[in-house]
Amino acid sequence: MHVLVTGGLGFVGNAVAHVLHDAGHQVSVLTHSARYAERLPAGGQLLHADVRDLDALRTALSGQDVEGVCHLAGLARVRDSFEHPLDYFEINVAGTANLLRALADTTQGTPAVALASTGAVYGSGAKGKLTEDLPAIPDTPYAASKRAAEQVLEYHAQTGAVGAITLRCFAISGASNGVGDQDDTRIIPKALRVAAGEAPSITINGDGSAQREFTHVLDVADACRRALEATRPGAHAYYNVGTGTGISMTDVVAAVGDITGRQVPVEHGPPRPEPQILVADPSAIQRDLGWSAPRSGLTTMIRDAWGALGEHVR
Repeated sequence: MHVLVTGGLGFVGNAVAHVLHDAGHQVSVLTHSARYAERLPAGGQLLHADVRDLDALRTALSGQDVEGVCHLAGLARVRDSFEHPLDYFEINVAGTANLLRALADTTQGTPAVALASTGAVYGSGAKGKLTEDLPAIPDTPYAASKRAAEQVLEYHAQTGAVGAITLRCFAISGASNGVGDQDDTRIIPKALRVAAGEAPSITINGDGSAQREFTHVLDVADACRRALEATRPGAHAYYNVGTGTGISMTDVVAAVGDITGRQVPVEHGPPRPEPQILVADPSAIQRDLGWSAPRSGLTTMIRDAWGALGEHVR
């Protein structure tokens, strides 16, 4: 299958592109910047376009005969979305619509589309293990933009133009091919930066007992591959991508200290009005796609992410 990976040079995209390549697929990566071009898999093709620019997308995809798309390009910072909501809807929603329109204009067949979404669409009021049949009640601009992108894809799939699967991912960590998560708004990258001496401390809201879950980026990439290979024309499905195992913030910080052998000072902020335990129920993707998360142990994820930081920051 000739697969287009949008955002394929980023943290998650890099892993997805290489997993697809290693599975025997022809990979093209769509990017709006030549930065990190060295991450392209061997034999892969680099295409340049911004998802906000429909004409550029049409030009980039013309003659490519794309059979599958893993759509990862987008904005993904919750707090930032409150300051720049228009950017989130322009890129995450309009960008998705532009991509689907460009595909319709440049492909002859019925491409498979896997959209990377987020468990945040369930909203902060959701509790316990989250199943796909729960109502989506997004309560941040970021989550609302991803939910709207989900709906764009779902309704487009109903026309028969594509086969589609939406993957609702939770916290993604670890590293692949030496590429880790650089977003310090997330707890594991921030704790590792503190361990590396690049920040004095990490702030945790409340007493640190709140539990969330973490999935290794390579396990997420495998879910993307399986989703693309399982899509059928005109069909659409939602799947949670997670382990179903909650890990407390205190345990994350302690594990970072143990694995790095460094001190990770913690400051505690006021607790937020959020669920104590929030994890995915992954039984549907396990059943339907045969997916599992063998790399998603906390020790493995932190060790891989720490190794990706490189000696220059340690």
